[in-house]
Amino acid sequence: MESIPPITRRGFVGVAATAAMAPTSGTTTASAQQTRPSGSSPTPDSWRGLKVGIASYTFVKFPLDVTIRDIRRVGVHYVSIKSAHLPLRSTAEQRKAVVEQFKQAGITPLSCGNVDMKGSESDLRNAFEYARDAGIPTIVCSPSRENLPLIDRLVKEFDIRIAIHNHGPEDKIWPSPLDVWEAVPKLDERIGLCIDVGHTARAGVDPVKAIRTCSPRLYDVHLKDLVEISKRSHVVEVGRGVLDIPGILRALLAVNFRGHAGLEYEKDMNDPLAGVAESIGYIHGTLASMHGR
Repeated sequence: MESIPPITRRGFVGVAATAAMAPTSGTTTASAQQTRPSGSSPTPDSWRGLKVGIASYTFVKFPLDVTIRDIRRVGVHYVSIKSAHLPLRSTAEQRKAVVEQFKQAGITPLSCGNVDMKGSESDLRNAFEYARDAGIPTIVCSPSRENLPLIDRLVKEFDIRIAIHNHGPEDKIWPSPLDVWEAVPKLDERIGLCIDVGHTARAGVDPVKAIRTCSPRLYDVHLKDLVEISKRSHVVEVGRGVLDIPGILRALLAVNFRGHAGLEYEKDMNDPLAGVAESIGYIHGTLASMHGR
């Protein structure tokens, strides 16, 4: 069990402010905490190995260039790409070009989605081709149960992971991660979960326990915080709400999670940057304060 020394909220927000003021010109390939010059002494990774990034749905109302700029401003280097920034109906060349724009800014796409997979085989095949052309290893999606056998076949054909996203009480197919967990054991091991911690809590399931239970097939995570734990609760800046954010992060570390841990900030969507910076700062500060496992 890890111990977390007392840190004031001002300390966490200070990290956010520093990140938000990071230079936005030039090209970087990774954060300073995650790389070191060849031959130099190892330095601690203040992210503790977690690939914390942004679900680009956060910036769904903004064009690609602004989205890339603002992700860089908050000091993270990973993204899950939403179709608003790379349309599903696009050419292979367009897909590669958008991914290259992220990479040139030092941002690595680790997943895409959420993609609806309730349609025809041609729709599903297009989604797999989309990820293949873009070089994205994981598709976050919301399939029908009827399409699971088809998805199983396409996963084998394309060698791309599927992360089924739970959407809370309103979702009649996958309200909680446990619903996904019960469905995937009979399917290819590349078919797993994207746990949305907010929707999980709204569905009456503890996100920490869900992460630990579903870890063998946990391929993506959406991080957020809630005003209260109720079916109709809404998102607030991470650290201001009621979710056990330190516990969630400890659980991800304990299961050696290597997928995308993406902030999905659904508040102030016309002007989300300040809340995104504060949320990333809180996550970073929490991770940096942890000792042991």
